[in-house]
Parts: sequence; structure tokens; C-alpha cells
Amino acid sequence: MNKIILAFVGAGLIAGSLAANASPENDRKQIINTYKKKYPKIKLDQYVYGAMIYDDGALDQYKTIMDFPPFEGVIEEGKAMWEKPFANGKTYAECFPNGGKNAAGNYPQFDDKQGKVVTFEMALNACREANGEKAMEYSGKEIGKLTSYARTLSDGMKMNVKVQGPAAQEAFERGKNMFFQRRGQLNFSCATCHMDNAGHRIRSEFLSPAVGHATHWPVFRGGDNLVTLQQRYAQCFNQVRAVSLKPGSQEFNELEYFHSYLSNGLPMKASVFRK
Repeated sequence: MNKIILAFVGAGLIAGSLAANASPENDRKQIINTYKKKYPKIKLDQYVYGAMIYDDGALDQYKTIMDFPPFEGVIEEGKAMWEKPFANGKTYAECFPNGGKNAAGNYPQFDDKQGKVVTFEMALNACREANGEKAMEYSGKEIGKLTSYARTLSDGMKMNVKVQGPAAQEAFERGKNMFFQRRGQLNFSCATCHMDNAGHRIRSEFLSPAVGHATHWPVFRGGDNLVTLQQRYAQCFNQVRAVSLKPGSQEFNELEYFHSYLSNGLPMKASVFRK
């Protein structure tokens, strides 16, 4: 119980410090420095491996699995979806610069014309609708399959999320507030687990750091069970016994905006296995 109370206090102190030095880049640097102080031997570029940076055995297992990933068939399905022409003969590749190569790392981004955050999945759906196709459900399997392949076109690209202008800054701040806001019967926030307790065990697993998270979603959690980042948000809400929002909601989009910015400069790794 004392550890849990300290976790709440620690997360609150971090949030207060960020508020006092508010700017997206200052926030990112302060959060990275928080991890560096706790784990000075871990290099920044290692954070793309998530919780496995705290467990050599898990990292070795990951590397073995990635030699012959059991989910290649799902990615191939996503590739077929990406390459299949719409009824008008056009494809997803025509909706993105450079045919979609090195595009995903620029998302989420704030669209001033729409006045809202646009995620990569939203951009894929916008492409569909612009070409006379029906949008896919953000909580469904099909959007995950498509994204699992589309993001591989940006493997190695460094995350490059931008926050430019007052409206974008406001959306970023709302996402930050969501990250630090405690909720549910357990009274946890995202920061409780992935900031203050990153590197600590919960049951049989280590808690992962928030920096690096956005580089590798969607992920396969056991075999070919595909989970998108916002689907994972919904699972986390349920785990702390809170009423979850839906993937694709404004609140989750803005949370992803803040969350993804923290990984700026780190290389994307998609699609991958996670426990």
C-alpha cells in the first residue's frame, strides 16, 4: 500500500513539474530525464523494446520470435488490403507522400482545417472515404490488419510528431492531462504505471516506460492476436476498473498525440511481438 501511495505522489510531482515548464519539447526531455535518473545504464534508443529493456531473458525471447514471427500471415493480409485497388482503381498508396513510405511516423498530427488530432488510422479511413469506400471501425480487426502492414513501410523512420500553433498545443495539453489523470476504482493514471513504476514488476511482468511505446504499435500479443495502441488504451481503462472510452474518440486521439510525441527521435519498429 505504501508503494502505491508513493507512486501516486511521484506521478503528481512529475505532472506538477511539467506544468511549471510547459512546452512539448520540455515535457519530452523532462520525462526522458526521469527515466535516465532511475536507470542510467539504459540508452535512449533501447526504449523501443518496451518492458524488455528490464529483462534480458524476455529480450532474447523477443529476438528469437522475430526471426520467424507467427503473425506474418496477418501482415500479409494487411499488405493485400493496402495493395487492393478501390472500386475507382486508386489505392492507399496514392493518399500518402512517397506511396506511404516513411509516413506513419508523422502521426498523430493536428489538422488545423478540421480543428482536431488526426491519427494514422484516421488518415487511412480518410483515404477510404475520399475514394468512395466505407470507413472501418477503429475497434475492429480490419483496421489493425491494414495498419500492421502500413506501418512497416515506415520501419526505421524516426518518430516526428509536431505540435505547432495554439490549437495543437491545447490538444497536446489535453492529452497530457489524460495521461496523468487518475481514474477507475484503482485510482491509477497512465503515469502511475508507465512513469513512476516503469521497470517495476506487476505480477509476473515488468511495467514498460511510456517513451518508446508509440514506435511499435500495433503489436501481436501472443501468436497472431493483434492489438492497436488505442485498443490497448481501452484495455488499460478496464484493468484499472474505469469506464473505457472508444478507440477513435477525441480523448484517445489526444492522449495518443501526447504519448507519441514522447517517442520523437526514436526509430519505428512495426509490426512486433509483445507479451
